[in-house]
Amino acid sequence: MHGIRRSYLAPTLFALFATLWQPTCLAADEAIVSRIEAMEAGFPVQVLGNRLMAHQALSAFYGANGYQRVWQSAELRRQLIDSVEQASDDGLNPADYHADILSGLTLRPMSDFSEDLRADLDLLFSDAFLMLSSHMLVGKVNPQTVHAEWTANRRQRQMESVLRDALERSDITGTLDSLRPSDPAYRKLMTARQDLTRLLGQPWLPLASRPTIRPGDRDERLSEIRRRLSLLGELAQETETGTDPLVYDAELEAAVMGFQARHGLESDGLIGRDTVTALNLMPVERLRQIDATLERWRWLPETLGDTYVLVNIAGFEMKMVENGEEVLRKRVIVGQPFRQTPVFSDRIRYLVFNPTWTVPRTVMIQDQLPQIVRDPDYLSRLNISVYRGWGADRQKLDPLDVDWSSLNRNNFPYQLVQEPGPQNALGQVKFMFPNQYDVYLHDTPGRGLFSRAERSFSSGCIRVEQPFDLAERLLASAPGWSREKIDRVVSGAEPETVVLPNPVPVHIQYWTSWVDNEGQLQFRNDLYNRDARLIDQLRKTAEGDTRYTTPVSVSNPERAKL
Repeated sequence: MHGIRRSYLAPTLFALFATLWQPTCLAADEAIVSRIEAMEAGFPVQVLGNRLMAHQALSAFYGANGYQRVWQSAELRRQLIDSVEQASDDGLNPADYHADILSGLTLRPMSDFSEDLRADLDLLFSDAFLMLSSHMLVGKVNPQTVHAEWTANRRQRQMESVLRDALERSDITGTLDSLRPSDPAYRKLMTARQDLTRLLGQPWLPLASRPTIRPGDRDERLSEIRRRLSLLGELAQETETGTDPLVYDAELEAAVMGFQARHGLESDGLIGRDTVTALNLMPVERLRQIDATLERWRWLPETLGDTYVLVNIAGFEMKMVENGEEVLRKRVIVGQPFRQTPVFSDRIRYLVFNPTWTVPRTVMIQDQLPQIVRDPDYLSRLNISVYRGWGADRQKLDPLDVDWSSLNRNNFPYQLVQEPGPQNALGQVKFMFPNQYDVYLHDTPGRGLFSRAERSFSSGCIRVEQPFDLAERLLASAPGWSREKIDRVVSGAEPETVVLPNPVPVHIQYWTSWVDNEGQLQFRNDLYNRDARLIDQLRKTAEGDTRYTTPVSVSNPERAKL
């Protein structure tokens, strides 16, 4: 009897629980279905004059959601609208995320609109989130192409999943904030940008760059220079002290020297051409430099690592960070404008003490061949060996047996190798992270160049001031290595390779603005003229993209109400 009762009740209870737990199946929103189908067929879709850009992510999100509207909550809409309007703090353009339409919907309930328009607006809100979140995470401009992207499909995360999670947690603001680079340097730069916006609209007419103004001089330009330095925070606001504003006094000189230091200029107190050029940089131009740096931050990996080395090409500086704390900062020499140091990330895997230098082909032909022809002792004086061929079969030659004058770009079957020694171009240590650019960090015999304010003298590699401090830090976890052992190895003449137990991330970056450890906003010249193209792409809007010429427009007379 019990067995019969159990066999009878089991399916009944099963059916009851199945009924109670079965999710409600809602009919798909046909307006959303039609828009998604149009996009999947390759047609661009416009909503209220704004093109939907995140095609694949929109299709994946709404397909997984049963093509239902998801932005019924006024609070979630308000969070997104606020985030879109604040996108300029990240150097992004709110117009890229439909700010013109969404901002007018802050106080409007969806019940004000027809069913079709509700679907349109839902798509518009989702598109805004998907594009903004993608740009927060990986940048608006693709670093490989340096073109603005409107797909929301790049890199690790599926942006449709990010949107779903944000809606489920009812936290649009927090989700978007979590996608920003987490490094404090990014947030500091955002704050500096906000502070700088107060100068927009201030008069900023160009100052004449000549003649140079020296301490003690009287010059008509000094009154305007005082005003600008006050606005930029270098000089205290002027007070009634009886000081002649047209005389270059000690207080102004100190402010000028601080300004020069913040702009990577010689801090000599002389107001010459370079200093006036920096003073003439308009607030909007400074904002754009910051915007370029913020974008480059978004190109970096989501974490730089607990321990890492970072080189700022434009700042001619290298720093090492351990467990979030800066432990080393050194000046560096980078590539000349016609042999630029590239931007990339890798890992330092090994060090070579007393290295040889295999001269790159370009340097051999363009730089060294003319010197060899002019000076027969050039190779022996610099301890450079000549080889025919490459690899294990190469043959060492006597330089006097080579007819150097007959060689050229198309006829140079030799390899030049500089042996270890005090004149070696790599100095006494190099830090290796094998990469496609054949770029690395190294010592140099030409240490006098580190005193220059602008240090672009290399052929692409990065020369490090006081490199053994870096070597000591990197080898701290390597058994048996100490500063004493490093000095002992270097005093010899034999090359020695040391593999790091744990490779250390290295990030080669190009930042023309940043906030330093003292909270000072720093600016540098755009050494390689890389900012202009990036800034142009950051300012480019989706409406400027002409890849599509026949958009599918979703028309509705109720749009006039917006």
